[in-house]
Amino acid sequence: MGELSRGERLQIMLSPQELRAIDTWRFKKRMPSRASAIRELLKRGLAAEGFLEAEDRQRSKDFSVLQE
Repeated sequence: MGELSRGERLQIMLSPQELRAIDTWRFKKRMPSRASAIRELLKRGLAAEGFLEAEDRQRSKDFSVLQE
């Protein structure tokens, strides 16, 4: 198996509910790790159409994994 080269580390903060949603999805899809599940979700999200661009003055807290 070839070694993957990943030069950057990305650190994010998630609420317990967001983390639980990711872990639930991970286990349903039988992903080997939390990191692989998040990479797959990012890949799917980046390929999706119809997302809105951030507006001026939006803050990080305005974006959540879960609808509130």
